Amino acid sequence: MNIFLIGCRGSGKTTVGRMLARRLGREFVDLDETVIEMTGRSIKQIFAEEGEEGFRRREREAVQKVRRLKEHIIALGGGTLTMRENHSSLRRTGRFVWLRTPAAVAWSRVARDPQTSANRPDLTPVGGLAELEAVLAEREPQFEDVAHHIVDTVSDTPEEIAEAIELWFVASDARR
Repeated sequence: MNIFLIGCRGSGKTTVGRMLARRLGREFVDLDETVIEMTGRSIKQIFAEEGEEGFRRREREAVQKVRRLKEHIIALGGGTLTMRENHSSLRRTGRFVWLRTPAAVAWSRVARDPQTSANRPDLTPVGGLAELEAVLAEREPQFEDVAHHIVDTVSDTPEEIAEAIELWFVASDARR
């Protein structure tokens, strides 16, 4: 089974995913990076040229590509599961782990990351913390609904979070 890391922007999916993959001896895939590789453009460029609808179409194509993988750690985009078809096709091939992160914590991480502003578009006209709060309020019920396991990311380091997921995975039926 694959392990799909879900959560909002700034929750640590990529950082934790790389560490978890190393711990479990698996390959790591970042869905956003897959979209970038497939299109040759940054996510910000795709949003600017095609809008969110165009990006979601590209993301669906990337989901179809990664759903064929086996025994990978895959960081999904924050909005990947907003489309029911993505959830349905991925659910058959893996387990979802929600990296639960409050908006203020996620925003502080995003604000410190120079890559974010260069590569990630605002998702609402407001931007910033207000945007993250609004988007998270909308998506949290989806994350909670699909999650097989939930890990809070506020007080633990990425390495501790990866270890917690590894322990859950090894001890659970999620391996099947």
